[in-house]
Amino acid sequence: MSLQPFSIVERSTAWIANTFAAGQPTGKLSVIRWLYFRVIRTLALCMHFKEDVLRNPAAPTLSRRQFTSMGLGVLAAAEIISNELARAATPNRSFVLVHGAWHGGWCWRRVADRLAAKGHYVVAPTLSGVGERSHLPPGSIDLSTQVADVVGEIRWKDIDRIVLVGHSYGGMVITGVAEQLHDRISSIVYLDAFLPGDGQSLFDITHTATPPATASVPSHPASFFHVNGADSAWVDSKLTPHPTACFTERLKVAGAYQNIAKKSYIRAPLFKMPAFDEFLARCSGDPSWKTQTVTCGHDVMIDQPEALSALLEKLA
Repeated sequence: MSLQPFSIVERSTAWIANTFAAGQPTGKLSVIRWLYFRVIRTLALCMHFKEDVLRNPAAPTLSRRQFTSMGLGVLAAAEIISNELARAATPNRSFVLVHGAWHGGWCWRRVADRLAAKGHYVVAPTLSGVGERSHLPPGSIDLSTQVADVVGEIRWKDIDRIVLVGHSYGGMVITGVAEQLHDRISSIVYLDAFLPGDGQSLFDITHTATPPATASVPSHPASFFHVNGADSAWVDSKLTPHPTACFTERLKVAGAYQNIAKKSYIRAPLFKMPAFDEFLARCSGDPSWKTQTVTCGHDVMIDQPEALSALLEKLA
């Protein structure tokens, strides 16, 4: 028998590494099975060689380099198998992350990067009139405009099996999105967010009797949201005025979001907002909802991106 374990392991490991790196359409489960076979075969060769040496001490022996290579090859293949099986066990999701008032898609960057690194598809659009879209005239932008922003992202990018997340004012937006696209949403998450009833505006919920006469509402500073000290200056530099009509338009809610299979409310209690406490209590009393708290300021995606990313995966 010609025994060449070094070349077998070396070629096998290199082929697998190249296959994954190139993204060839081989099929990961097929590759995992192939790897598993190679690992078992290499171990069998080792056992055969050991028995052969015991039976015939005069037989040629493997060098230390060959044994080391065989061991490293087995370990490398086992590591790849373990990682790929773990990925296969967690199906990828599509996350649509909707920011709150005065913010933009920029605030989701840390969470989006973490979710994307796990293999998920992530969209974090900036709504009309704020952030990099603050050049648009605010007078023509209302809640319906910003609902249409997100609906457009979903339709034009053919996204389904969506985990739809709305932060703060974004809760108004995702409620409107659910009215139009609830069949594409597998999980809806209100992150320290407004949860409107039929015919309510944000100013109705906050009991703002006299809306500003201006076309846009200036932002609060980062300190109002209890943003951590290290990020406060950065957040202040990004916040922009928000179109007033987004806060005054009353939303038509037939309750489509209630028909979504998974519904969650996350509260950040360090930010004082009685309405959010009421929403949390209401959802906690409904067995069809899951509720969570994250101890930080209002901008959870900035203060606790690691914890929030893990939580969103769990709620997906």
